This record gives sequence, C-alpha cells and structure tokens, in this order.
Amino acid sequence: MFDVLIIGGGAAGMQCALVVGSANKAAYAKDKKIGIVMHQKASHLQSALFNNVLGIAPGTTGMDILNEGKKQLATLYPHVSQIHSEKVISITGNAGNFTVTTNKSSYQSKLLVIALGYTDMFDIEGLKQYMEPHALSPAEKNRIQLKNTNHIVTDGIYVAGTLAGWRSQFAIAAGSGAQVGTDILTLWNDGKHTKVHDKIPT
Repeated sequence: MFDVLIIGGGAAGMQCALVVGSANKAAYAKDKKIGIVMHQKASHLQSALFNNVLGIAPGTTGMDILNEGKKQLATLYPHVSQIHSEKVISITGNAGNFTVTTNKSSYQSKLLVIALGYTDMFDIEGLKQYMEPHALSPAEKNRIQLKNTNHIVTDGIYVAGTLAGWRSQFAIAAGSGAQVGTDILTLWNDGKHTKVHDKIPT
C-alpha cells in the first residue's frame, strides 16, 4: 500500500515526486511509502529544447531532463519507488484504498496524482468521466484536461501539469507538480501549510 502513487514521469510527475520525496526527514513524512509510475512515452519533453527556463543551461533537451530527472530522484530520494515500463489501464476504489492496474501488475495507494500528458489519447478507465476540453489550448488540437478544483479531481485524486488545465510550458507544468507535492505534504502535516527547502549550512 502506497501512501501516494504518482502516475506520469514527465515534468509535473517527477517534480511532484522530488518535492514529496524530499520531506522524508520530517516526522509527518518519514514513514510514508511513495511511488511513481514513470510512464514517459507521451511526454512532450521527448521533443523539447530549452533555452528560456531559469536555471537550466540553454540547449538542454527534454530527453536530458527525463534521463537526469530519473537519476536525481533515484540518487537523492531512493525511498521513492520508480515503476518503469508499465502503463496504467484502470483505477478503482476510493480515497484511502485505490487499486491501480497496469499492463503488468496492480498497486494499492491511499492517494493518487495523475500527471500524464493532455492528449486525447488519455485512456484510463475510472477517470474518463472527468475528461473535458483543455481550457488553454486551441480547440482544433483536441487537448483534454481532468475537471478539478485546485488540482483535486475527487477525494484522494490529484491532477498536475497540462492535464490539470495548465499550459504546456515546462516551468508551469513543473510548478503545478510542486504545488500538488506541497498540498500532499500539508495534508500529511495535519493541514499545516508545508513546503520543503534545503538550505546552505551556515
């Protein structure tokens, strides 16, 4: 049983995992079981080139981000379980006891974060009823989002990145993932607004 399972290994999903994973020294998060289904095939990062992102060297590619992000997560926060080469097919259950079925296995989780791309190829049973046209994308592109209020689709299910209705801009998608990450930390910290920053020792 995961405490939170993140579905999607793009900008929003990995940023969410990094934020949640980084709280492992805090009492409210130290025993939490965190997982991420690293599905990246449909990520728009596959063809991205970054020249306008603060802190990222110009010329960095989306593939660099995908590869280095996995290494960063594994190196800094090895307690976050990375699930590779699996695609989520369906979600059943309710908050506190979801079942996530992939093409190879199934997992239980108390909370879910859906951080997949916003294409109309989205095909997860149990979430289709929340699909609607993407509010910030041209209609002819047939982009979709999941209905949500402040990233919450329904009790226990969060959505992040472009699928939450945000524009396909790296910093925006990553920021959405970070927001969801801090929302989950706040939930675990008994509703006390929570964020995680590492600081240079003085």
